Amino acid sequence: MTYGMFGESPMTLRVVFAGTPEFAVPCLEAVLAAGVECVAVYTQPDRPAGRGRHLQPSPVKQCALAAGIAVEQPETLKDEAVQARLAAYAPDLMIVVAYGLILPRAVLAIPRLGCWNVHGSLLPRWRGAAPIQRAILAGDSETGVDLMQMEAGLDTGPVLLERRTSINPDDTSAMLHDRLAALGGEVLREGLARVQRGAALPVTVQTVEGVTYAHKLDKAEALLDWHEPAAVLDRKIRAFNPWPVAEAEICGERVRIHAAEPVDASGEPGTPVRASRSRLAIACGSGALAILKLQRAGGRVIDAADYVNGRPELKR
Repeated sequence: MTYGMFGESPMTLRVVFAGTPEFAVPCLEAVLAAGVECVAVYTQPDRPAGRGRHLQPSPVKQCALAAGIAVEQPETLKDEAVQARLAAYAPDLMIVVAYGLILPRAVLAIPRLGCWNVHGSLLPRWRGAAPIQRAILAGDSETGVDLMQMEAGLDTGPVLLERRTSINPDDTSAMLHDRLAALGGEVLREGLARVQRGAALPVTVQTVEGVTYAHKLDKAEALLDWHEPAAVLDRKIRAFNPWPVAEAEICGERVRIHAAEPVDASGEPGTPVRASRSRLAIACGSGALAILKLQRAGGRVIDAADYVNGRPELKR
């Protein structure tokens, strides 16, 4: 179902932006370039990072400060004083992109035009925290970004605009993340432009059919079982790159696998079936995986050839 929305006269929008990680930066940049009045940016509090565990500002905070925008970093949006401060900005619209805090109903009701969310999937598929990784794990051939009108439910609101992209056979989560982040900026830019010129935005209510949830990643999921098919393990390696990175045992040694590809070979799962100075393939439940890049405990990422040279007993 679709119907018109925001079909008002042209306006200068007062916008509050809420986001935290790198994924949200292209959307904030789209807001800053859109000719709207960005009155404040909300982002998560600074967190310890790096070897020194020093407090680090989020990528969104860094972008906002560089642009001279006021930054707010509340621990929660449930506090009445925090809600009153947000209301004092008198926003027409609040745009939320990977913010990381739940927006209570009271917050959703503050902006005159409500709250928008840029979400990295084609809703209703992959609602939730890890849509990029879950799409790769499931073997989806396509994904995208949706500009959604927010409701109280988890990613349940109607979709306003959408951008699609194919998931390529060699796509990692890092690669797909960057592509979707750019598409998010594009779809938000179009949405803001339409509202500014008084054009109607289509509103498509999400269907009940096809709802799936992208649960948060767990490190335990990244441990590979060589009895699974090579195609499944390949998807895990790509989905868990750059985090938490797939781990597996190769002839008694636990390693992290950063890149691999399925190959046509067979053998006892977990054993090398093709190892030489330049290639290492491990048999799986069906097929085999050619390891391309891996990392030994405490070491740097190396090519499979360097790993095999360090373990001559693997050569066949």
